[in-house]
Amino acid sequence: MAQQENQVTPIDDEGYVVDTEDCEARELAHRERGTSRPITVVGNPVLHRECKDVTEFGEELAQLIDDMFASQKTAEGVGLAANQIGVDAKVFVYDCPDDDGKRHTGYVVNPKLVELPAAGRVLDDSNEGCLSVPTAYAPLARPDYAEVTGQDAQGNPVKLRGTGYFARCLQHETDHLYGYLYIDRLSKRERKDALRQMEEGTPRYPVVPND
Repeated sequence: MAQQENQVTPIDDEGYVVDTEDCEARELAHRERGTSRPITVVGNPVLHRECKDVTEFGEELAQLIDDMFASQKTAEGVGLAANQIGVDAKVFVYDCPDDDGKRHTGYVVNPKLVELPAAGRVLDDSNEGCLSVPTAYAPLARPDYAEVTGQDAQGNPVKLRGTGYFARCLQHETDHLYGYLYIDRLSKRERKDALRQMEEGTPRYPVVPND
């Protein structure tokens, strides 16, 4: 069943999406309408190319968003891109805390990272993992602040911002939709080690086996 509400996405005084209110209720509503799907893993072609822009804002998109929230919950993830459930579309959902423990829950369609001035960037080299590279982790330096522009499910323009762990999530999920996994940003040796971790581990959620 497709998403029922057609409400306007709440925006704060600075024009950013309000994604820290009613998180539990909003996440539950999405996933109760959705159907969980298995996760595609590294090697699946859909993960290694740029996804298509979303041009139709209707029931099919609403249902995809609901299914993504359901899939994210099953996999116990904090973010999920559409191609991670095999769908070639620029959409990601998230349910992720920032470094202050504040929960952020939402989605964005056709996201683009805002280019930040190099002088203002502070890098954080915390560990990173990915549902599409199950059981593997590696340190990866990313800016500790991120902004993303995009659209909501009705096609209205939106923008998000995050710090710390949530900033990492926004960058990680946007990367997915442009054909990049986090391991693509590692050195050859670090990437090889991450793939070894994946090979030796067992996913805790359903995945799509590669042929």
